Amino acid sequence: MNAFQAIIIAIVEGLTEFLPISSTGHMIIVSSLLGIGKDDFTKLFEIVIQLGAILAVVVLYWRKFFVFDKNRMQFYFKLIIAVIPALIMGYLFSDKIDMLLESPLTVGITLLVGGIILLFVDKWFNKPEVLKEEDINVFQALRIGLYQCLAMIPGTSRSAASIVGGMQQKLSRDVAAEFSFFLAVPTMAAATGYKLLKGRELLMAHPENLKLLLIGNVVAFVVALLAIRFFIGTVKRFGFKMWGYYRIVVGIIIIAAILLGYQLEV
Repeated sequence: MNAFQAIIIAIVEGLTEFLPISSTGHMIIVSSLLGIGKDDFTKLFEIVIQLGAILAVVVLYWRKFFVFDKNRMQFYFKLIIAVIPALIMGYLFSDKIDMLLESPLTVGITLLVGGIILLFVDKWFNKPEVLKEEDINVFQALRIGLYQCLAMIPGTSRSAASIVGGMQQKLSRDVAAEFSFFLAVPTMAAATGYKLLKGRELLMAHPENLKLLLIGNVVAFVVALLAIRFFIGTVKRFGFKMWGYYRIVVGIIIIAAILLGYQLEV
């Protein structure tokens, strides 16, 4: 991977991490098109630059992250509860997840199926009862965390899974979206730390890759700042149907390309 390829992948990460269209799925396909899909460092890079994207959440919502009154501490506790399922599942099935990361067909199918679901989400869950994040209870947080685990299948989208899970738990669209953003911070921080620990020998053997990681995180951070504001605005105004159509189109293109014999190497 060179600096140009690192910037392209980081832009994709920043744009897609908080949109319900699967950042991992898009990075897998883009990496394949760039011809670097089989590189071990590429797989590490795609996980670690998520740290830059989640820092954008901390910056945009710093007032909510750095308030330590009683209500806020309760909210942090709910985030911890919500992230536990992903930590357990990620640890137990790490190798199987890595295998799925090598399957463009999996990405295409899950994008298509997830897109169809998003077409109907606004109709299915149109009577929200939780209109403020402090009203989310512990059991709702845990169930949202279980939904988030679906995103371990590439192409599903962590954002989509956790937002749909939130809406199924009676959260309003914007509250579900914001809770998904907040939940991304401990989830992605844990995933990044674990991946860095596993890949430390690779980084020590090639110190120049640290520069690429720095570039990637900075680019992902800047792009994610813009993407989060855009997404919140579109969700409030239009719901999820537009993202459903996008996923369906991209999923069909990927599946058709594979069936027609185009090699998407990962």
